[in-house]
Amino acid sequence: MKELFSKQTQAIFYNLHPEPIQHMLDYDWLCRRENPSIVAIVHKGSSGLHKAFFGSSEILIPVYDSIAEACKNHARADVFVSFASMRSAFVSTKEAILQDSIRTVAVTAEGMPENQTRELIRLAKLNNVWFIGPATVGGIKPGSFRIGNTAGSIESIVSAKLYRPGSVGVVTVSGGMSLEMYHIISQNSDGVSEGIAVGGDTYPGTTLLENLLRLHSYPQTKMLVMLGEIGGKAEIEVAEAITSGKITKPIVAWVSGTVASQFNSEVQFGHANARSGNDQESAQAKNTALKNAGAYIPKSFNELGKTINDVFTKFVLSDKEYKEPSQISPQLSTSFRRPTSIVSSISDDRGAEPLYNKKEISSFVSRSIGFLLNQLWFKGKLNKVGEDFLELAVKLMADHGPAVATAHNAIVTARAGKDVIDSLIAGLTTIGPRHGGALDGAAKWMLSCDQRKISPREFIDEMKNKGELILGIGHKIRTSLNPDKRVLLLRKFAKQNLKATRYLNYALAVEQETLKKKNNLILNVDGATAAIFLDILKSSRFTQTEIEEIVDAGMLNGLFALSRSIGIIGHALDQKRLKQGLYRHAWDDILYM
Repeated sequence: MKELFSKQTQAIFYNLHPEPIQHMLDYDWLCRRENPSIVAIVHKGSSGLHKAFFGSSEILIPVYDSIAEACKNHARADVFVSFASMRSAFVSTKEAILQDSIRTVAVTAEGMPENQTRELIRLAKLNNVWFIGPATVGGIKPGSFRIGNTAGSIESIVSAKLYRPGSVGVVTVSGGMSLEMYHIISQNSDGVSEGIAVGGDTYPGTTLLENLLRLHSYPQTKMLVMLGEIGGKAEIEVAEAITSGKITKPIVAWVSGTVASQFNSEVQFGHANARSGNDQESAQAKNTALKNAGAYIPKSFNELGKTINDVFTKFVLSDKEYKEPSQISPQLSTSFRRPTSIVSSISDDRGAEPLYNKKEISSFVSRSIGFLLNQLWFKGKLNKVGEDFLELAVKLMADHGPAVATAHNAIVTARAGKDVIDSLIAGLTTIGPRHGGALDGAAKWMLSCDQRKISPREFIDEMKNKGELILGIGHKIRTSLNPDKRVLLLRKFAKQNLKATRYLNYALAVEQETLKKKNNLILNVDGATAAIFLDILKSSRFTQTEIEEIVDAGMLNGLFALSRSIGIIGHALDQKRLKQGLYRHAWDDILYM
């Protein structure tokens, strides 16, 4: 059977729980893994980056809104570690099981309804996915991989020698008792090869026997240790497997709960399945059945360590040599970790040559401004058509004459004796939904209409009922008979370079409806730029979520601000070159009330 975990295992972590995430990364560092085991985090309603430590260095782990998106971007990640709540565990685990790339799921949630667990077990077997849990801490592959909080603190892990592989495969019901078992085994053998806690629910995702058989098939596992508990028949299945010859390697076993015989009535212990029912499910009966089958059973739990040592000495006696650490690496101490204040992923000036998106600045000299914007704004994910469009947009929106608000404010400021920077700032402050800042707003309604599948007429009626303007529609002086040349050039670019113009087509359909009311209610340069750029993003390597994030972040308004800054600076310099004096508005251009 293929091993579930290795030193190269990559995992997707469900729900943004910083502590268990950091615990897994600390274990990676202790085991001297080259790369962190967690490559992605899924947190519904969120996206971006999560800062964590790998040793003493900070790393950034991408956060996704959906499991499907995380799996698509990290196809090598075949383990799904779920810290979902009881309420969301079923839906999220089911989605993970159905992903082609996921081969192992571990679910920590407690209290999952039994019918849901049974459905997940059925789906997991159908899709060849190994299911650990629910209600489990998970498991650990010493020297390779750790699930969540398995085995406790780094100090406990070092004490139990779980930073390197041993020869003993361990399967327990209880997650809490698994750490105790690891310590006992470390003191009486060469250590654990892999440990799994199946969880205490009535229907575990994979049983004691299934996990024992899996560990039994691994050459590095020389002996097995099982810790069961009162209730159910899982341990009887193990006894039958020993009798039938499915398990041939030496196995030490103990079934806890022998104290139940001291009570006159049925006793329910901590786990759902741990209850003293009929005599066949008692701890004594199962210990006896395991002993009769050939397992090595101590007289009591207190003698478990001695029994493990006896079996290890007789059958294994490992000659492995390990370089034991003298102490925990100081780099894992929080006192050696200093969280950074700023995160930057677009540039780096620490080397001999500054870098833009990990590329030497000298490589940009012969490239277009569109290429530069792509690297700094989109991390290079935009296609060549997108780069060309950015450059075209910068050129077309750089200036629109001295009468518009951005230029007018800059002119007045420059004539007041202020410098170019102050004049630029004064001009930029006028950018908003009524002037130049409508690109983001236009893109948002286009995305919304597309998602809701409403017609242009329905959208217009909706906006009318709200009493809101349609951003990207309308012009002060241009009409359908006297169109804006900039919009014509943008549409020509789209026709020549794009195979699909879904958003532009919708925007033009809205324009046809608004023109029925007034001939200046045309698709303006803001609306055209927004629509075409959405089409470009759709044709590039961007998901729908990423497109929405780009719009929400204000990228399109940023494009207008970048472009119009060229014209604003030009007007400020022009006023200084012409030596224009302090501006005062003419009285006859003011209506005094």
